[in-house]
Order: sequence, then structure tokens, then C-alpha cells
Amino acid sequence: MLKIQSQLAALPREARDSLFLVGVIAWIFLPLTPNLPLWCVGLTVAVLAWRSWIALTQRPLPGRWALALVMVIAAIGTYISHRSLLGRDPGVTLIAVLLALKTLELKGKRDAFVVFFLGFFTLLTNFFYSQSLLVAAAMLIAVLGLLCALVNAHMTVGRPPLAASLKIAGMMTLLGAPIMAVLFMLFPRLAPLWGIPSDGMAGRSGLSSQMTVGNIASLALDESIAFRVEWLEETGERRAAEPITSDLYFRGPVLSSFDGRQWTNLQSRFLPSLAASPNLVVSGRPIRHRVTMEPNNRPWIFMLESPGAAPKASTSADFSVNMSNDLQWRATRPVTDITRYEATSYTSFRHGPTLATDRNAVQLQDYLELPPGFNPRTLQWASDVRRDPRYATADGRVLTDMVLDRLRTGGYTYTLEPGVNGQHTADEFWFDTKLGFCEHISSAFVIAMRALDVPARVVTGYQGGLVNSVDGIFTVRQSDAHAWAEVWVRGQGWVRVDPTASVAPGRVGGLARLAAPQSAFGGALAAVNPGFAKQVRAFWEAANSAWNQRILNYTQSKQLNLLKNIGFTSPSWEDLGIVLALLLVSVSSLGALWTLWTRHERDPWLRLLKRARATLSKHQIVSTDATTPRELAKQASERLGQRARPFHDWLLALEAQRYAPEKSSTSRASLGALRGQFKRVAAGLR
Repeated sequence: MLKIQSQLAALPREARDSLFLVGVIAWIFLPLTPNLPLWCVGLTVAVLAWRSWIALTQRPLPGRWALALVMVIAAIGTYISHRSLLGRDPGVTLIAVLLALKTLELKGKRDAFVVFFLGFFTLLTNFFYSQSLLVAAAMLIAVLGLLCALVNAHMTVGRPPLAASLKIAGMMTLLGAPIMAVLFMLFPRLAPLWGIPSDGMAGRSGLSSQMTVGNIASLALDESIAFRVEWLEETGERRAAEPITSDLYFRGPVLSSFDGRQWTNLQSRFLPSLAASPNLVVSGRPIRHRVTMEPNNRPWIFMLESPGAAPKASTSADFSVNMSNDLQWRATRPVTDITRYEATSYTSFRHGPTLATDRNAVQLQDYLELPPGFNPRTLQWASDVRRDPRYATADGRVLTDMVLDRLRTGGYTYTLEPGVNGQHTADEFWFDTKLGFCEHISSAFVIAMRALDVPARVVTGYQGGLVNSVDGIFTVRQSDAHAWAEVWVRGQGWVRVDPTASVAPGRVGGLARLAAPQSAFGGALAAVNPGFAKQVRAFWEAANSAWNQRILNYTQSKQLNLLKNIGFTSPSWEDLGIVLALLLVSVSSLGALWTLWTRHERDPWLRLLKRARATLSKHQIVSTDATTPRELAKQASERLGQRARPFHDWLLALEAQRYAPEKSSTSRASLGALRGQFKRVAAGLR
């Protein structure tokens, strides 16, 4: 290590500065790498490594023809990757290559400035893909690095240490922070200036509108956050207690059509309002809650079952949701940014037709359909049950209890690894493996209920969650994805049934969740100190939650509320602009006054010496700014003789006050005394 430090210290300043700049550029590129084509990442790394090698070995920079060839290759690669040279993704790809190539043209200060400002622009492109706290922190470090390099480029003499440049860059950042805060709070947020393209959410996971047996088990391995919930009092204030865990069902897609392998959603009829829902009846204590949903590129809006009214958004003006006739809530567009909304739900509810009238019988028939040629043993078992005198005329509730009792007593096991499913998934679960995750269990249950002539369907969503110990916010993860069932019971309508609770009651009660395998680092940290690892995770998620709610969720409505708090009755974005302009003018005026004041107060010793030179110039004693007080005293004595003696002594005292503080007072009063004596000694010259 010491050898490497000595080698770097021996490098010329140009090589050292180039290596530092290359390191900063590499740091800017790091968050972009998942969003760039592989060839672009490889080319960028190769060019930066080439530039570092040139700096270390003091080799000459390549010629323009080599750079032009690489640029042509990059343009061709960009077109092949994106089928265009225009747009966000092609533009970011080309910017990355251009910035890396520009480091191979660092021949003078002008080239360095181009790299600096191109680096600032490339830094901003990271926020096209992610506005997370981690990316923001990384880009703040990048800003400091670029400012440090910019400051260092202006220090043209000698070999200034990077620590000195970094100190100045840090001071510049601190001075600019108040301006940044004011612009953040008051600059009008006009769409689409603040929007993020929806394709930036490509690859995000979440619940789908279809379910193949086994896909929720794979989603349960994802520990990322799906949404956060704050339980509210009627006044809107947060409350500490949350509902009972077994009541925490957040409804998502309802799946009613089965082809033997996959459950899909019937063409649900989406209604203009909740009032149009067929026979939704809620009762009990209302539970008001605020949901902060992470972007997932899906349209589903998750709320505690079942809301008594449509959710009220607090994030964007274009937030609009519809509800289907099977109580699914869906946004009019995929959720591609952090979305917040409030809802009031009731855990006690019923919905759907209560009697099998002619009209409703046609609708209920859809929930009895089973594909031919699948699960013959399950169908035969259901036929045998129906021939049993005990169940020949039994209603849906009795048959549901019978199937649930079979799950409780039949030796079935809840697991993330039930093995590979064959053609007859329900037969394998009921009679062979007796192993399954929530979607295996709910799918087999619904198939059995339909075989028993009881209308049933699969409901997917999330169940349960955990409270963050740091900020107290209830957190629901992708690993809390769940599938349950609904059966139709005469006189009650659709009734929620969670067959997983019969196999593993702890899954619904929150006591025996299946944990996803941890990463090597997380597993090692948890093995050494489980409590510390859990606390670190809680702190990080609380910080992300605060970032999402206070920074990313700072919308135009919150800006207007800020104006209301300072006296505006009906503020608009024009008022924001006026307030911002007035604030900037006021701050600029204060800055100008401060500049004038500091100019007036700048080095009073030099101002006093300047007054002395001006006084002597009236007696034909010529001097410059470089003339010392001792030299002025000598000239005054030679030209004016004895009458200049007091002025001569005063000049020597002035010199001692500055350069020999041990012989004169070092306080401000000593200089003030000299200032007071000046008029008297100057009058002696006249």
C-alpha cells in the first residue's frame, strides 16, 4: 500500500488530476450500468482503463482517427441496441460513451471544463431510472468529486493537495444548499417536467393478473417492499396500534378462469363508483389508513379489505381508480412512481348476490367451470362426497367446512418447495405430495369446491406485514404475497376462505412466515449478530420511507399547501413563481449588501495605510501599493524634516501593529487608537 502511495505521489500533477477525474467519472457510471447495454458498459470500462494507463505510464494521447472510429462503433452499437439514436435510452448510451471518450482528449483546461460539465449532465441521467435515496447519496458524492476536480483545475500554480480542493468544494456545496432547498420547495412542478417515463419501470415485479401454480412462491423469495401502511385516527393523525394480523388482507387481482395450469381474470366489469357494486355491505369499526405504494408497473391498487369508499390520492392530480364488480381496485394506468392514497376500510363485510336468482345464476355459473381432462381423482372424490347422504343437500358453508377439516387433519404441509407440478395439480396436492405454498393450496381448494358444485374463485393480494421498529410504519413486502379463496354461500354472498390457515395457521397469524433465503452478506451479518442486522435493515427502510414521503412525494399540492400556511387563500402555480422570484430578489439584495459591507470592512489596516499614502501625496511624496510604512516614514522625514516626526513615529507604530504584534497591541482597539491618532499627526504636516 505504501508503495502504491509513493508511486502516485511521484506522478506529475497532470497525471494525478487525470486519475482523480477518471475515478469520479467511473463513480457516476456505476449506478447507470444496469440500464446500459453490455457492450456500452464494456466499452466505457475499457476507455477509462485506457485513460488511466496513459496517465500512469505518461504515454501520449491517441489520435483523432482512433477516437472517431470508436465513436462510429458506439453509434452503430446504440442503433442496434435501441433501434434508434433518439430518445432517452439511446441518448444516455451515447452520453456515456462520449464522456468516456472525452477523457482521451484532456490536453488543456478547456477540455477539462468540457469533461466537468458533461459529467454533471451525465450525473443527472441517473435519476431517469431511479430516484432512490441510495442513488441520490451516490450522486451527491459525485457532485463533490466533480466540484473538487473543477476547483483543482483553477489552481494553476504548484501541486495543491486534493484535500484543499475538496474543502473548497464542500464549502461551495454548503453555500449552495439553501438555494437548492428553496428551489426544491417553491419551483413550480409542472407535468411532464417532473414525470418519469413509464418504461423506466421495466423489470419491476408484482402481482400479475394471472397465476400459474408456483409463481407466488417465487415472488415470496423477493424481500423488496410492496407498500407501506400508516394506520390513522379519524383526525388523520397516526396511531400506534394496527389491526389484528389475521384481518390484514390487501385485495388484488381476482382470478376466476382456470385452463388446467393457469388461473386468469375473467373480463370483470369495472364500475364508475363503489355505490354501483353489487350488494357490498360493510359493518364494524372503520379502519382509516394511508398507503405508500412502491412502483411496480402494475395497475392494482391495494387497500385493506374492504374499503367503504374510493381511495383519495395525495400524490398526483391524474390519479384515478376504478372498481370491478368483484371488488378489484385498479388504476387507469400502471403505477410507475411512488403513489400515496388514503382509504377507510371495514374488515367485516359481505358482497355479491345473496340469492341464486335467474340473473345471478348465470353469473355464478362462470365460477363453477372446470376444464375437461384435468384432475380426475379430485372430480371423482367430489362426486363420491355428493353421493354421501350427509352432504347430498348440504349448502356451500357445510361443504366448505368439510374441505377445510380435510386440510387440517389430512397431513398437508405448507412449504416454499413443494416440488415440480405435473398436469393434474389438484390431484397431486390432494392425494400425492400433500405439499404446497398458498397458491397450491388455494387452487386445489377452489377446484375441489367447484367440483362440489359450489361457486368459488381465487383471490390474490398480500396478507400480513411487519411494523418497522424505527419509524413505526407498517411494511408489506413482496414476500407477503398471498392467495386465498372466496366461495359463494346462499344468503351471505361471497365469503372469504383462507385454506392456507387450515394447513398453517401461523402463516395468517404472522407467527410462522416462511423466510426467503438471505444473501451471503446478510446471512453472515445475521449469524454474527441477528439483532444488529435487523436494526440496520429497519433504519435503512425507515430512511427510505422518509425519503419517499418527504422528498419524492413533495408534490404541487404540498407546495400550494405551503403557500396557504403563509397566508395565500387560493394559491396557484403562478403564485409559486411570484414567491420564488421575490425570495430570490430579496436574497440577492441581501447578498449585494453583504458584499458592500465586506468590501468596506476588508482589511482596515490596509485602508489606514492607503489614507497615509494619500496624505503624503499632497506633499509631493510619491508611493505605490508596494511601498512599506517604514519606507514612507523615511521619505517623509527626508522631505519634510522635523515637522514629519510625529507622522514618522505613527507609521512605524502602524508597521509594528501588523508585523510585530509582540511589540504592540494585537487587539482591535490598538488599530482603533492608531486610527484616532491619524488626524492629529496628519494635521502636524500642515
